[in-house]
Amino acid sequence: MPYAFNIPYRDNKKLKNIIETVRKDVRLWTLWKCANVMAIDRLGYTDHGPTHVRIVANSALKILRILMKNNVAPSIVKNYGMKNEDAEVVAVLGSIFHDLGMIVTRHEHELISALFAAEFIEKHLRQIYSEEERAIITSEALHAVVAHEVPRKPLTVEAGVVSIADALDMEQGRARIPFQAGKVDIHSVSALSIKRVEILEGGEKPVNVRITMTNPAGVFQIDELLKPRIENSGLQAYIHVTAEIVSDRERIFEKFEI
Repeated sequence: MPYAFNIPYRDNKKLKNIIETVRKDVRLWTLWKCANVMAIDRLGYTDHGPTHVRIVANSALKILRILMKNNVAPSIVKNYGMKNEDAEVVAVLGSIFHDLGMIVTRHEHELISALFAAEFIEKHLRQIYSEEERAIITSEALHAVVAHEVPRKPLTVEAGVVSIADALDMEQGRARIPFQAGKVDIHSVSALSIKRVEILEGGEKPVNVRITMTNPAGVFQIDELLKPRIENSGLQAYIHVTAEIVSDRERIFEKFEI
């Protein structure tokens, strides 16, 4: 029975094919389970399994589609003459496999993720792309996997999108900054302060990220994780972030912006 893994592939038949194979990939789902055993049970970190990668894939796809709609050419289109639909495949594959290395270790897990991802990417692309196209897609997807963590710098639009999308998975305590469960400190307080993250089109820049918080401590998550990712992504000219507090308590400030 296929696993639930919903990604809005729209009319992208290549992406649809990949999502369908991912839903049936028992080995991949088992490794995601192993990643969460390591991350949550052994390290006390937040989710690094299928829920996280689905959220990241959806966010990356949404950001990429807004950029493409606003005439920002994906790198695979600019450098290889491929199509926007192929850029969507790269962004989703980068999102799906970026944390797989957590099955081994947290330290430099992105490098180990790339080692495991290469095997899976080849398998999932085999029925869709030619050998040359598979080599290009694999190259771009692996770069997105490895470059999602600061200080490594994304050198493609698709990799930059994946890195930002990873940092945006922070709603209701789903923080990307690791914190020990049950421990009261700035990491846990700030993580639990993030109520909602929305990715919208328009405003001062093509992509508007709107974050609502219940406590000013949420700024720690934004300033320590999201801001460096945006600044490192190469996409800072296209991303605008606003953070506002939704609370009846006295406000320390009205709005925080990047």
